[in-house]
Amino acid sequence: MHPERQLCIIHSQLYINMKPLQELVRPNIWALKPYSCARDEFKGMKADVFLDANENPYPNGVNRYPDPLQEQLKQLISPMKGVPVGNIFLGNGSDEAIDLPFRIFCRPGKDNVVAIDPTYGMYEVCADVNDVEYRKVPLTADFDMDPDALLAACDDNTKIIFICSPNNPTGNAFQREKIEQVIKTFQGIVIVDEAYSDFSTQRPFRMDIAQYPNLIVLATFSKAWAAAGIRLGMAFASEDIIGLYNKVKYPYNVNVLTQAKAMEILGNATLLQRHISMILEERDALLKAMAFLPICKKVFATDANFFLARVTDANGIYKYLVQRGIIVRNRSRVNLCGDCLRITIGTKDENTKLLAALRQYV
Repeated sequence: MHPERQLCIIHSQLYINMKPLQELVRPNIWALKPYSCARDEFKGMKADVFLDANENPYPNGVNRYPDPLQEQLKQLISPMKGVPVGNIFLGNGSDEAIDLPFRIFCRPGKDNVVAIDPTYGMYEVCADVNDVEYRKVPLTADFDMDPDALLAACDDNTKIIFICSPNNPTGNAFQREKIEQVIKTFQGIVIVDEAYSDFSTQRPFRMDIAQYPNLIVLATFSKAWAAAGIRLGMAFASEDIIGLYNKVKYPYNVNVLTQAKAMEILGNATLLQRHISMILEERDALLKAMAFLPICKKVFATDANFFLARVTDANGIYKYLVQRGIIVRNRSRVNLCGDCLRITIGTKDENTKLLAALRQYV
């Protein structure tokens, strides 16, 4: 092993084979002096006259810049997610939380990232935008992950491994032991995307970030929290990595309206749990009903709020449903997903309309 490589020992039992963080970060980012927001300069002090940021002084609810670090919102998220405030990053959708690690860790034209395939398409889009090689490692025929294959695809210039669990579009969550093997063995950053973890019974990896200094866990308000329209994503990681996120992000990346709406939503956790329970109940009923349809060859098990179904003619059925005003996702062109439709769990009424339409398909 390289003499400068760090061997982190946690709880005297857990070994993480991670390079020093400075060795992973792009040199220009490590040396970067971030933009200083006007609000940062008097943080911790009380003030009632603000003449520092060239704002319009006449109040209308949005005339002032938002808190650049969303401290009040993070204070509400922290107990719900079981993560300290200092380990939370909030972004303009999960897309920002996905894009920033490319800008922090990956040298354009030199470094690469590794990801399972098929998976969420934004990882590859961000790699292309940042001129970073994107290496795909196919899942098995039953959509399982091979940790050894993921690690074998890495080289000295691999900075990040992406694992989406539960995975999109396949819906399945991977065994924790397999993900842990990757985190413990890989010398770079492992990003586990848990956008759908609220619908899974598996223990979320965000609860374990204190054990894994090379781990970033992604989450979102778009799925279980029923807030796709406010575009609020989350990343959980060590304070050092969160510091890098905050160093590189745009100053006021989460606007006032988004922060206010998120705090309103967080105030009604009972409704959230009721909606999750209803979705899970509908998921079980819809999967059973789909399996009896003549057009359905296979319904794949899922840990998310959607499922993948292999049908007799995905292209034809997709077009038919569009004509009936029902929109699903045709995943036929995705690796391993030939003739597959990805179907989100809707309300009871929406699911009934879907099944009625599919029963009439000839």
